[in-house]
Amino acid sequence: MTEKLKNDDKVEAVWQGKLSPKGPDGNPLPFQSPEAEKTYKESILRFKDAIEMKKLPDRVPVTTFPGMYPWFHAGMTMEEAMYDYEKCGKAFQDFVLEFQPDIHWGALGPGTGKMYEILDYKLYSWPGHGVAPKHVYQANEGEYMMADEYDALTHDPSGFFSHKYLPRVFGALGGFPMLPFLPGILEIYGLGLSFIPYGLPPVQATYKALFEAGAEALKWISTIAPVDGALAMAGYPTLLGGFTKAPFDVIGDTLRGTKGIMLDIHRQPDKLLKAMDALVPLMIGLGVGNAQVTGNPFIFIPLHKAADGFISDEQFKKFYWPTLKKVMVGLIEGGCIPFPALEGYWNTRLEVIQDIPKGKTLWMVDQSDMVKVKNTLGRNACVFGNVPSSMLNLGTPQDVKGYVKNLIEIFGQDGGLVIGNGAFFDEAKPENVKAMIDTAKEYGAYK
Repeated sequence: MTEKLKNDDKVEAVWQGKLSPKGPDGNPLPFQSPEAEKTYKESILRFKDAIEMKKLPDRVPVTTFPGMYPWFHAGMTMEEAMYDYEKCGKAFQDFVLEFQPDIHWGALGPGTGKMYEILDYKLYSWPGHGVAPKHVYQANEGEYMMADEYDALTHDPSGFFSHKYLPRVFGALGGFPMLPFLPGILEIYGLGLSFIPYGLPPVQATYKALFEAGAEALKWISTIAPVDGALAMAGYPTLLGGFTKAPFDVIGDTLRGTKGIMLDIHRQPDKLLKAMDALVPLMIGLGVGNAQVTGNPFIFIPLHKAADGFISDEQFKKFYWPTLKKVMVGLIEGGCIPFPALEGYWNTRLEVIQDIPKGKTLWMVDQSDMVKVKNTLGRNACVFGNVPSSMLNLGTPQDVKGYVKNLIEIFGQDGGLVIGNGAFFDEAKPENVKAMIDTAKEYGAYK
């Protein structure tokens, strides 16, 4: 009970911090008007009560979690969004002010194309580098960890990432494998030998690239981050603290690729399980660290390889859920609110994933049956969604209005619902996005 209270206190402290925001100078945030301050605080409390499964004071909260729609809506190409940081930030700010969701999730989506160039990033293709200027970036799935390297990953995950993985996905980091064994730097005897690698040209070139990439990243965030402050002053808070991943997806997305991990499930399941356990504390630390830096509680967790039909229910219970649950519990204990995204259909997993602490999480639901979601996962967790991206793009405002009203009917007036899109969307009709938000505000009001 004492530990639970400590965890609750951490989350409550974050909420209270959001209700009393400060500007970059450390002084209270100067809102544009008393109305903006009122709108800001009402939105925070609306989300807080929804997450905690409380009956809300006025209405169901509503937001959008778009992909690249804000920039396409502004008439920009994706290349412009990734290279012109000022235009990127302004387009996102204009998007929020136009559609007026309760909260927003920040303008970080496009990222910084110049930094990817400096590092020679190979895991993705992006506009001007394998993708046309008008298109979004694309993942280049590959086998960036070999089948016989599980022991290296399990015994020293950080060392494996620095010496093996990073040089394989960043062409400019080829000097990392030459770095010394850092835990071996213990005493004066032979100390000079440990520092010889730092004089080698490939290692110095790697650090030069890192310094340049860091400078570019700082330029990018210094331009993008003030957008959050400007929107907060106008009454629109952000709650996204960062992201982390399910250990299965770290291996299946990032390291071994889909083919690799599917083979490993059958050929070396014990090594796969040990590796995922080794990744759990790293993924917890990633999420908690992000939240502490940003001061925002929600940690997004995209769930890429566990939808119905991707792996069997038995495989899900053995390989996917146990370590994902550990990560989520660790995030909760660290004062965060896990925000997993059930991408695709998750109808056969719902009974399993409802085994979570009540009122501590938010789940983005894509194509799952919302009645089933309400009667399983929805008993313990707040649900975000699930207006289809296809409807936002191809439907009519009346279609969207009817869908939102039905969602509100399904979940009733018991709390635990946030209206929004079910999956990221790049293209949509503005009138449909507006219909989603306006309908939630009108029909989501509690009597």
